[in-house]
Amino acid sequence: MPNPLHNPVFKETGLWTPGHPVFERISQGFIIASMVVMSIGTMQSLPENVRHGLMMTDMVFGVGFAAEYAMRIYNARNRVQYIFSFWGIVDFIAIIPSLFIGGTDLKALRALRLLRLVRLLKLYRTSAALQRLRRALEKVRYEFVAFAILSALVFFVASVGIYAFENEAQPEVFSSIPASMWWAVATLTTVGYGDIYPITAVGRMFTGVVLLVGLGLVAVPTGLIASALQDEDIAETDDDDPEGSDPERL
Repeated sequence: MPNPLHNPVFKETGLWTPGHPVFERISQGFIIASMVVMSIGTMQSLPENVRHGLMMTDMVFGVGFAAEYAMRIYNARNRVQYIFSFWGIVDFIAIIPSLFIGGTDLKALRALRLLRLVRLLKLYRTSAALQRLRRALEKVRYEFVAFAILSALVFFVASVGIYAFENEAQPEVFSSIPASMWWAVATLTTVGYGDIYPITAVGRMFTGVVLLVGLGLVAVPTGLIASALQDEDIAETDDDDPEGSDPERL
């Protein structure tokens, strides 16, 4: 099997260049550490000096990601193609928050800090497990489309049904079909927040049926993914041992 850390986009010229496993692992460590710093920085009870230190640390991460981006451009086999590729755009977006808005508290710019989450996408690039999951999802994509259509149909039927059964008894709660959709979401996902629920006998019976259907809906995608991942395991085993382990061949 090909090395999942090998990236044909870059020229592997040394240990500390993009595409090399060591470089990519360090990049992953930076990504995870930057997410930890971002999370801790949202704690309001932090002393001012700690908050300032976290802000400076985040700036260091920003400079590090900018250096990584520059190294990837320099080491790319086709620099223009990399810059405008999906991963090139992800790498560029990942450096924007720390470099341009840093620790500013301007409300108009705070939302741009969410761009830091784009860094998490960079983990996918060198993760063999995530790439394996992607291949598994691709195998069952048509089944997922059919499942999504069926789920949408069940969701709408549940919303209409509970509205028909409960509107007269609770006109302020189940005031319309769109208002009843929140109940359908909570019930089909088996969450059941309890902020909106039926009080009539027929409404409760209908809720029981919807709950059972919801359990089935949750199980379907799990089974699809598990089956596809098992197929991936078999395919990888065949690639690693094309001759198989048939004792008759020994």
